[in-house]
Amino acid sequence: MSDVQVSQSEAPLLKLNFLSHGTLESRDLELSRKFYEECLGLQVVRTSNVSLLIKLGGDNTIAVVQSPKKEKMPILNHNGLDVESQEEVNVAHELLAKHKDRWGVTQITKPALQHGTYSFFFCDIDDNWWEILTNPRRGYAWLFERGDQEGRGHMDKSFDRPGID
Repeated sequence: MSDVQVSQSEAPLLKLNFLSHGTLESRDLELSRKFYEECLGLQVVRTSNVSLLIKLGGDNTIAVVQSPKKEKMPILNHNGLDVESQEEVNVAHELLAKHKDRWGVTQITKPALQHGTYSFFFCDIDDNWWEILTNPRRGYAWLFERGDQEGRGHMDKSFDRPGID
């Protein structure tokens, strides 16, 4: 347990502007780029001889850095790809399951209602985990409008979510 006390009324220590990016690792940037562009439909730009930058539908980006000794990503560290309906989740699942060998998908879970959304997870050729899930157009931004939750919060299967079938 930490002794650090944080008051919501105090100004933050750091004055930051924007949560701009995260990072993934890749064993083979060219193979990863092909997967990101041709399978997932992400925008990709090469930023150096050992890195790419990917994004989809917004300004937040993920840097993809070449790492030949990359370890498998734990599933809790996954990245989310949002769709609007449960049917779109099911279609994405069917397509990935059908073409998993072509794209190097090593594991894929069944779609299910979990943590307040309908989704499934899959592991790519670089052992990075992804989740395809139902979410409103702005992703999880609506949770900030709701404020802090108690109990199971958005993890509860009966949690009232906006705009999801």
